[in-house]
Amino acid sequence: MSKRTIVPIGPYHPLQEEPEFFTLTVEGERVVDIDVRVGYNHRGIEKLSEMKTFDQSTFVIERICGICSTSHPFAYTRAVEDIIPVEVPERAKYIRTIIAEGERIHSHLLWLGLAGHFLGYNTVYMWAWKLREEILDVMEILSGNRNNYAMFKPGGVRRDIKSEDIPGCIKKIDSIVPTLNMLKKAVIDDPVLHARTKGIGVLTKEEALNYSALGPTSRASGVARDVRKDSSYGAYDAVEWDMIVTQNGDVFDKVIVRVLEMFEAVKIMKHCLLNLPKGEIDLNLKSIPPGEGIGHIEAPRGETFHYVRSDGTNRPARHKVRAPTFMNLPTYKATVVGETISDATIILAAIDPCYCCTERMAVRNIKGKKLYTGEDLVKLSQEKTEKLRGKR
Repeated sequence: MSKRTIVPIGPYHPLQEEPEFFTLTVEGERVVDIDVRVGYNHRGIEKLSEMKTFDQSTFVIERICGICSTSHPFAYTRAVEDIIPVEVPERAKYIRTIIAEGERIHSHLLWLGLAGHFLGYNTVYMWAWKLREEILDVMEILSGNRNNYAMFKPGGVRRDIKSEDIPGCIKKIDSIVPTLNMLKKAVIDDPVLHARTKGIGVLTKEEALNYSALGPTSRASGVARDVRKDSSYGAYDAVEWDMIVTQNGDVFDKVIVRVLEMFEAVKIMKHCLLNLPKGEIDLNLKSIPPGEGIGHIEAPRGETFHYVRSDGTNRPARHKVRAPTFMNLPTYKATVVGETISDATIILAAIDPCYCCTERMAVRNIKGKKLYTGEDLVKLSQEKTEKLRGKR
């Protein structure tokens, strides 16, 4: 029997864009156990939201994650609207859907490029990220921003889509389809990609259900679950589109689901742009009554859930966020055990983890305990650095 060894990944690692700590227990090259430690990326977003007005909170929530900068405000505004309750204008629903699907494309392309990079397939990395620029150009035309679009507000959207911008946007959206087809062909036909992804990191349907996995992570395991279909919102019920579901649950199927979802997102965006209804884009809400509301939407990584409680003032009394990575990250224990160290990073990357979405912090002042300020923490860090230098 091989001797067991501990292999730490993180909290800072070249293949992790954000800090988390994974401890792999290995026998030779084989992973036999995994421990996941979170908590390195607190920013107090929920507490900050409770200090802002309902409208101001939208901008704070948008900055939970740059890649999910529409997903969170979409779920948040739906939660606020659920308190009243109220339906936003039809034109606003279409605009929200257009922005959400544009984000899905650019998020999946970002992930696909990084997945290629993790595998040492930098050609896919370059293709995907170059293509992503095209969809970001569309988002800039529609919103004025390439990320953090600031389009959402409780009761509707902040900016309308100009009719003269629609033909140019459709032309750009159409222009990405040939390259998407090339990427799809590369994934389906390339023997190197197959060798590195097929049969690797399998999450069975039973395990996906037991862990309550979400989004592409669950749909790649045969779980036909998508908030856009199951609890339709926006303009999704007005568009013909397919939910992409595969059965094998390995890294390869997770790639396939995301690639094919981009084609569906193109279809949804084009339909909404070509059939944009006339009318108002905002209800101009003046106040939010006391009550509770929930909002959930299908983000690129899966269901994003927001809970908001109002006490009748102009700001949330409580705001709770649950991001999809919070549910998908525990599946790593089911998928990496039994695999080799060399596959551990791509198996983790296959859930498309977003740690800044997952982690927040609410500050509670415990009697008798000192509450440190930012300046205090900097000072403590400097003192620790000097102490370590003195030991050298």
